[in-house]
Amino acid sequence: MITFVLERCLRLVLVLLAITCVSFLFLHLIPGDPIAIRLGEHASPQQIAFLTHEYGLDQPWWVQLAKYLGALVHGDLGTSIADTQPVAQTLATHFPATVELTFGAMLVAVLVGIPVGVYAAVRQRSFADAFTMSAVLLGVSIPVFWLGWMLVYLLAVLPARAGFDLFPISGRISLLYDIPAHTHLIVIDALLAGNGRAALDALWHLVLPAITLGTIPLAIVAKITRGSMLDVLASDYVRTARAKGLSERRVVVRHALRNALVPIITVLGLQTGLLLGGAVLTESVFAWPGVGRLAFDAISNRDMPVINGCVLLFATVFVVVNTVVDVLYALANPRIRYAG
Repeated sequence: MITFVLERCLRLVLVLLAITCVSFLFLHLIPGDPIAIRLGEHASPQQIAFLTHEYGLDQPWWVQLAKYLGALVHGDLGTSIADTQPVAQTLATHFPATVELTFGAMLVAVLVGIPVGVYAAVRQRSFADAFTMSAVLLGVSIPVFWLGWMLVYLLAVLPARAGFDLFPISGRISLLYDIPAHTHLIVIDALLAGNGRAALDALWHLVLPAITLGTIPLAIVAKITRGSMLDVLASDYVRTARAKGLSERRVVVRHALRNALVPIITVLGLQTGLLLGGAVLTESVFAWPGVGRLAFDAISNRDMPVINGCVLLFATVFVVVNTVVDVLYALANPRIRYAG
């Protein structure tokens, strides 16, 4: 197991190095001058040349890459061209919002997806099975941005026109509350401040974005749960448990579901990594101040240090989560043998 973990860690470092290099190269191939965008159309050539030299953008891309990698070793992600703030500090401010949204989405996926998948497996080939699997297919097919706008319109805008403040349209918390930022996880910060109303308000702001972002992983989790449960329910030990006279609920929950969890854990880990690095559209629709929205704004401004930082953060989260899933998978199923 130690050899396996070390091998995965080495692969993690190599993958992140490759992603950083490729991302850096692609950004330099994209047309557009970030300095000109920052200074505006009335900037003089002298001003543009000065800032270009100041940020080292007049050097060959391989020289810039070497300097960037050298700075990374010391934990320096550079400085934003748009607002001159350290990229690491900006990411640290925005990432907790993405973490909060991601875990809200995964909570929706787990609390709904697993029971739906189990129910569909138990009711195999019934109308309930066909209906739930059709809903799963629909959940995977609906574009996230369209679903987000529909939820906002149907559950926030229309009720507001009728005089009902049902759901907030955007943001993480109402302007009424001023919560000190200790962890930047606003629900936790509100609880630490002893403000239960603010914590509930923050959770209420999280509902629509979490449902929007959690729809696709919910559908995937339900599909994987159903397939895994069908395999386990057809096994010999489940038939033996039924033959002993155990209740159907006990057979399904304690025997079948417990042994069907390995692929479910795997897909949950993969989906968590994807959501942490792919909440751009949801954060844009709900004006959620996370890394996804930060990346969108940075791409619009061609702020290369921030874009590089976001890509590196997304890649790190995804690769680390995959590595953790691999380790948990090996621990959960010791019969698996990983070849070199």
